[in-house]
Amino acid sequence: MAEISVSNLTFCYEGSSDNIFEHVSFSIDTNWKLGFIGRNGKGKTTFLKLLQGKYEYQGTIDTKMVFDYFPYSITEKQMKLCFADLLEEIRPDYELWRVICELEKLHLETELLYRPFLTLSHGERTKVMLAVLFSGEHYFLLIDEPTNHLEQESREVVKQYLKQKKGFILVSHDRELLDACVDHVLVLNRHSIEVQNGNFSSWWLNKERKDIFNQKENEKHQKEIRQLKKAADRAERWAEKNEGTKIGFDPVKEHDRGNGTRPYIGAKTKKMQSRVTQMQKRINREIEQKEGLLQDIEKVVDLKMMPQKHYKKVLILAKEYGILYKNKKEDNKVLQDFNFELSQGERVFLQGRNGCGKSSFIKAVLAHIMQTEEKQCKEKQFLAGDRILYEETTLQGIEKKSEGIVIKESGTLETAKGLMISYVNQETSFLCGSLTEFCKKQTLEESLLKAILRQLDFDREQFAKNMEEYSEGQKKKVLLAASLATKAHLYLWDEPLNYIDVFSRMQIEQLILRYQPTMLIVEHDRRFQETIATQVVNLS
Repeated sequence: MAEISVSNLTFCYEGSSDNIFEHVSFSIDTNWKLGFIGRNGKGKTTFLKLLQGKYEYQGTIDTKMVFDYFPYSITEKQMKLCFADLLEEIRPDYELWRVICELEKLHLETELLYRPFLTLSHGERTKVMLAVLFSGEHYFLLIDEPTNHLEQESREVVKQYLKQKKGFILVSHDRELLDACVDHVLVLNRHSIEVQNGNFSSWWLNKERKDIFNQKENEKHQKEIRQLKKAADRAERWAEKNEGTKIGFDPVKEHDRGNGTRPYIGAKTKKMQSRVTQMQKRINREIEQKEGLLQDIEKVVDLKMMPQKHYKKVLILAKEYGILYKNKKEDNKVLQDFNFELSQGERVFLQGRNGCGKSSFIKAVLAHIMQTEEKQCKEKQFLAGDRILYEETTLQGIEKKSEGIVIKESGTLETAKGLMISYVNQETSFLCGSLTEFCKKQTLEESLLKAILRQLDFDREQFAKNMEEYSEGQKKKVLLAASLATKAHLYLWDEPLNYIDVFSRMQIEQLILRYQPTMLIVEHDRRFQETIATQVVNLS
């Protein structure tokens, strides 16, 4: 058993006025299965990099452990290598037999080692990298959001795999994964860091109880302060009034008063002024004692969205619908004979393995709506930067070209006329420039977008930065905020929660349950799905 001891840690990025960490101290056991929780942009990934010695900092991080980090950084050139060759570059000390053993535990065939990394799916890439990670000895493992972009089947495999392991820090916003795989939590609160025994749910239950107690204590405290302030104000007014009577008096109005009363009044006034001073000190002391009581309370701010009613009940109707991707080498049929109907008020989740056509169907719906509304346009730019060129319309469907790939549709896909849509893409790489520029391009009200971002716990200082500097979670919040700021009959969300912190996920759940928008969603967070879905459609 070893320990990682953090003492008086202070760190801020160059050019930033605010510290990410300030005089932070805690200790963790390297035998733990530690879940790392916190809001987007609060320093989770930064702390992992500090452990690896990638940044200079003040204070001390005392440990004898050697760290290994997931995901491995892989260059574009390395992506073309078969994974066995890639291993030589990213982990020269690996032992092949250990990697093969871990692959078996992840239900993967050994032949994956000899395929180009580029050809592996998101799920396969995640699993083989985890196999390499856990094949080493004497490493303490830092695992950063392993389930992003994974469908539920792969998530379940990863969950069961990590459940059997120990000696790691797991950064994740997947509540189900955290509950299943960790025995301690390290939490970045708003103004403090705490280490607690248990999983996410046990920590959250304790936090809710603590927040309720602190709220009540604060209300009691505020009441006491108000009473003290009233008493101090009364005493101060009496003292000021009597202070004025020490010198001079009106013999008509104050016929019972003589010069002999001045010393008495002076002494009494002095005593009252002293009492006022003591009261003020007590008030300040009370405030100081209670200062920070509510600083770490996660206030779930009520978000707003603007769903609109459409005159038609059925908004999307697909009959025997199929999508075929054609290129020079091969044909890839991602969807076939798909029958689907979406009515107003429904929140339908598309579910299935990676590559089964979930995102393709959402983009097809988006393209169809845009083509229907603007047939005169030959080319259309999506929010995500996707381009689809409409070549021709046939009885067999719409034939499109995108980045050298011909996309053929079969069957029928119908959408209600006049649909206003709001789209969240799973990709964030196209986001660049300032928020002001983004709002102009998307014809959004800047003040409204920023207000929503603030409600999602977006720091004001981020508004002055270009979006290239944002974390992945912050970029995703920009897309979500843009969607919430848009009036729409239909919300098309493609993996909206990737990188989004658990607190914001809960906010969004409450938002959707409150406004009951019509939605077509691809999202693999099981808790989120179970909370808001009216229907789940499996495409596998």
